[in-house]
Amino acid sequence: MNGFFDIPSDLQHSWAGLIGLHLRESLLPVAAGLLLALPLAQLCVRFRWLYPPVLGLTTVLYAVPSLAFFVVLIDYTGQTELTVMIPLAVYSLVVLIPAIVDGVRSVPQETLAAATAMGFGPVRRYLQVQLPIAAPAIMAGLRVATVSSISLVSVGALIGNQGALGNLLAAAQKYDRPELAVNAVVTMAVLAILCDALLVLLRVLLTPWMPRGAHRRAAAPREQLTPEGVTR
Repeated sequence: MNGFFDIPSDLQHSWAGLIGLHLRESLLPVAAGLLLALPLAQLCVRFRWLYPPVLGLTTVLYAVPSLAFFVVLIDYTGQTELTVMIPLAVYSLVVLIPAIVDGVRSVPQETLAAATAMGFGPVRRYLQVQLPIAAPAIMAGLRVATVSSISLVSVGALIGNQGALGNLLAAAQKYDRPELAVNAVVTMAVLAILCDALLVLLRVLLTPWMPRGAHRRAAAPREQLTPEGVTR
């Protein structure tokens, strides 16, 4: 454990500072992706012909390596956190949009008809009826996007120490200190587990009407939502 928390001074952050930076760079893109995915998913639900091209576009963008994104963005945003966060927000769409669309489409037509009969307009019906019922599917997608974003932030180390905890991986090689790499991997894994647990708790709080067993089953689509065959 000697030197495990002894962070090189050229990283300009303490271990706790790197954790805060890592959370900021990983969670803000997921939040931005969710805000963008909600209206896009509603359009895909309302206009079914729109869903295949939107899903195809997000899948193609997900297949673009993050380094290629950095090369394109760096002329406009420089070697900053924004250059790292924009690709992560785009990557989150390939998980969040299908999760929201599938969840909203699962709402029974009888429920929508009842809401319409009560005077709910399209926007109010979407926000107060469809999204709450679709919450389990949406939270499953959000869990995948969050864990993926936490791992991908480390790639930012390639553009001037913008990888937060990922910078420790480069420092481990530079200073021949493997304990820094172990620190980075273990800390990112713990952050991913904690964030995932918090999202599970949030899902339980948002869906008190679901039986406890149903909460466990709601996590089943997680593997299906994970894009396969793409490496960063």
